[in-house]
Amino acid sequence: MLYKAIVFLPLFGFLIAGLFGRWIGDRGAQLVTSGFLVIAAVLSVFAFMDVAIGGNTHTVIVADWVRSGELSFSWAFKIDTLTAVMLVVVTWVSAIVHIYSIGYMAGDPGIPRFMAYLSLFTFAMLMLVTADNLVQMFFGWEGVGLASYLLIGFWYKKPEANAAAIKAFLVNRVGDFGFSLGIFACFLLFSSVQLDTIFASAPIHADTTIEFLGYEVHALTTICVLLFIGAMGKSAQLGLHTWLPDAMEGPTPVSALIHAATMVTAGVFLVVRCSPIFEYAPDALSLVAIVGAATAFFAATVGLVQNDIKRVIAYSTCSQLGYMFFAAGVSAYGAAIFHLFTHAFFKALLFLGAGSVIIAMHHEQDMRKMGGIRTMVPVTYILMLIGTLSLTGFPYTAGFFSKDMVIEAAYASHRTGAGFAFIMGVSAALMTSFYSWRLMFMTFHGTPRAGEEVMRHLHPVPAVMLAPLSVLALGALLAGVIFYEDFVGGARALFWGESILVLGEDIIEEAHHVPAYIKWLPTVMMAIGFLLAFQLYIRKPHLPAALASTFRGLYLFLLNKWYFDELFDFLFVRPSKRLGRLLWKGGDGRIIDGFGPDGIAATVLRIARRSKTIQTGYVYHYAFAMLIGVAIAVTYFIVVGGGQ
Repeated sequence: MLYKAIVFLPLFGFLIAGLFGRWIGDRGAQLVTSGFLVIAAVLSVFAFMDVAIGGNTHTVIVADWVRSGELSFSWAFKIDTLTAVMLVVVTWVSAIVHIYSIGYMAGDPGIPRFMAYLSLFTFAMLMLVTADNLVQMFFGWEGVGLASYLLIGFWYKKPEANAAAIKAFLVNRVGDFGFSLGIFACFLLFSSVQLDTIFASAPIHADTTIEFLGYEVHALTTICVLLFIGAMGKSAQLGLHTWLPDAMEGPTPVSALIHAATMVTAGVFLVVRCSPIFEYAPDALSLVAIVGAATAFFAATVGLVQNDIKRVIAYSTCSQLGYMFFAAGVSAYGAAIFHLFTHAFFKALLFLGAGSVIIAMHHEQDMRKMGGIRTMVPVTYILMLIGTLSLTGFPYTAGFFSKDMVIEAAYASHRTGAGFAFIMGVSAALMTSFYSWRLMFMTFHGTPRAGEEVMRHLHPVPAVMLAPLSVLALGALLAGVIFYEDFVGGARALFWGESILVLGEDIIEEAHHVPAYIKWLPTVMMAIGFLLAFQLYIRKPHLPAALASTFRGLYLFLLNKWYFDELFDFLFVRPSKRLGRLLWKGGDGRIIDGFGPDGIAATVLRIARRSKTIQTGYVYHYAFAMLIGVAIAVTYFIVVGGGQ
């Protein structure tokens, strides 16, 4: 009953707020949805203690679902340590976002709808992380995609929000197509979609080949690559990343919930959950490591020059997801989930802190129009400072423990792509520190750049928005030191149990024994990034503009996000539009309409119009027509009769 309550309480909140929001009002919708999420968050702690700490695992059957030939599965929850960790992340971040939204969305005419969407998303995410079969996981996968579409486009009167929602939906469909093919391939190979059945049978099929796209390919590698394509879409990895920054058009609580702590981590969860398959597909793991490392580097470079406060944090999210993936790619699954866990706290803290700044600045998001506000919003400043310290890996914060372990694991691994991942990870650590401190200095320090009217009316952030951030700040400070031993330390084998499988060498154990200079390298990069940002934005604030002018080509390249949007527009969007126009004008207009409504049907209408002119109403016209008819008939019989 405990686990059913955790999963279904958000669903009940969605139904009540969505169906009866008009009657219970804004406050009623906020109290119902937030209350249910707080209860679910508290229950998730008990679940964590029972499963992760107590070592118990459960399979909770909700209902029979499908019975069709070989395809048979139930709607059930797979509760192990990996699930318990995700339950804590999803419910706590969602509960905090629900409470924060009470203040952030004050005065919005669609509050019940917004709160309902938040709860719907949370329910779908919980369905995803508790799934004991691939179809149920896909149900949750598509559910979070639908909810993210609704939330990104919540302010549907803004064309930019509509465009961003559609873009997120379409780009994710590309990844989801790969995921669905992976599910089909699993059923083809294993005759089951049950995770436990698939995992148990994976060693038997370690050398099995199948025919795919006309080629004989390694079965498990193909399945893992297809599943990873799904993960790339949901977790915004390089190539399928373009939707994530545009998704910042949604309200800030949406950015924190979906694009920092929960939905975008679904791809990481998928790879780690399927570690018993990926371990038999080392080439697929190498691909995961390389793509993740490339994403970490790419997103960090773009974050260096962004001016929208939310977009800087969005690219930071994209970069940190790359860290999680290359950790999984070198089989350091515990490190990947450890970074996922700590990242949820400090990145949600940064997003919600940015939302507090935006509210205080009367919805201004351009950092070039901020500056010098730290004394006016001191609590927000301190909270964002904590989030920044953790993100950059300041010693003994949560990010320090998890990100450093990821980099050390990449160094220790001998898998193809691990060296590349290490170099990209270290480089991204330097850039992460730079753009994070750049954000802090441009927003809170220096000379105020906002207009006098804005500065005069700069108002403190309500307590209902700041109080939840304190919980995230505690997590950003303490989650690393508290859970280090369990996630990646000496107690990790007992902690993870059978929820994660690693074949061969234990990379995390190897990571503990890397040279001291490797352990301190990320911290050195963090310090260099801080000093560079301090030099450019505090001591010599004229230098950034001068550097941008001197290296204008590079600056524009990064500012325009490596021109990925323009490239995809040229390769995919424009040809698709041209094809659509051809099918519309040529296929539908000229062929279908030309032969149909504009052809045969139009001809019948023309004949009918001309035929009706015969109906004049004069008797002598009809008599004349009858005589002509008789004459034609007589002529016919004479001719035919004469021929015989």
